[in-house]
Amino acid sequence: MAKHKAERSATTAAEPTSVWKGMRVAITGGTSGLGRALAVALHDLEAQVAFVARNRARVEDLVRNTPALHGVVGDVSSKNDIYPIAIQLVGALGGLDLLINNASALGPIPLVPLADTNCEDLELALQTNLLGPFRLTKAMLGSLAASAREGRHAAVLNISSDAAINAYPNWGAYGASKAALHHLSKIWDQELSLQGVRVLSLDPGDMDTPLHELSVPDADRSTLMSPESAAREVLASLQNLFLETAGVPHPETQEALQ
Repeated sequence: MAKHKAERSATTAAEPTSVWKGMRVAITGGTSGLGRALAVALHDLEAQVAFVARNRARVEDLVRNTPALHGVVGDVSSKNDIYPIAIQLVGALGGLDLLINNASALGPIPLVPLADTNCEDLELALQTNLLGPFRLTKAMLGSLAASAREGRHAAVLNISSDAAINAYPNWGAYGASKAALHHLSKIWDQELSLQGVRVLSLDPGDMDTPLHELSVPDADRSTLMSPESAAREVLASLQNLFLETAGVPHPETQEALQ
């Protein structure tokens, strides 16, 4: 995997503050890594935040530490979980302005060449990284469209990877699923932007997360961005996009959003 650049422009990495108060945000994969960092950062920016994750103990732990967060136990890779997840998230928030599809699966662990990848491991990557975001977004489109009609910022952010663009040996299941999600995001943005709903794909770079540790166990952690720093950059990029949509130009936005 390509190393994440340690330095970013001051504007892109700036602390976002102005659009988040009262925004209703749902996050998948919210109990670890980038998802947890986003949930906490958005809470600190006075957004209303609900998150979903598979592990009940971790969900309860995060809610216990940050009581204003709304936790939902569910598995976005499971078709049968999607509508219960969507109903609980929208019910907890009283609507939805921003959906962040962050939950991810590598496929085979440890990573192996495609020729050695079991069909079940490829299926898990596709279920989690592609079908899960597709199904959950589709289930929540009504709430997002209502947000747009009310004049609020309405968007879906799909967390991507440079593996969606670049072909890395042994990253076949993950890379193929993220590439499909990246292209899906572009198509859906073309279809939904006229209704006021943006669909975006963003690569946060290489982070010091449990997922990265599983994929590259011998990585030099000092070269990796912390999830908290990555969350600040993600939110800065999103805020720039929201402000640009409102008529305030931010040239770095299109560079940051892939």
